[in-house]
Amino acid sequence: MEKLSLILYWSARLIAAVIMLQTLYFKFSASAESVYIFSTVGMEPWGRIGIGILELIAAVLLLINQTAWLGGCLALGLMSGAILMHLTKLGIIVEEDGGYLFLLAVIVALCSVLVVVKNKNKILALAKAPMQLRNIKF
Repeated sequence: MEKLSLILYWSARLIAAVIMLQTLYFKFSASAESVYIFSTVGMEPWGRIGIGILELIAAVLLLINQTAWLGGCLALGLMSGAILMHLTKLGIIVEEDGGYLFLLAVIVALCSVLVVVKNKNKILALAKAPMQLRNIKF
């Protein structure tokens, strides 16, 4: 069971990272579809480039054992925003893509959730650290 869990964890990390890395070409090359998407949500060009940089960072963090939890958190935040934009401003189908970009965002979000859940102890320990510092008497 532990081996299956490890395979699932690594698969989730790789799938999320590969999808985000693959979409960077379209963001950084200002493809017509990317420009349309970010223009529609009022974030062209700064949002397209900024989110591309954040996705690059998230993908790299996901591929490093010690920082996978951070990459998962960042990717989940980014994909939550992407899904929200699809549901509110863009629509699930963008420029006749059949919902492909929406599906990719959902897949990355689900993979990120798996990474975050697997690393919940690290994340909770980090969240508790500032509270523990308040109890130190100087």
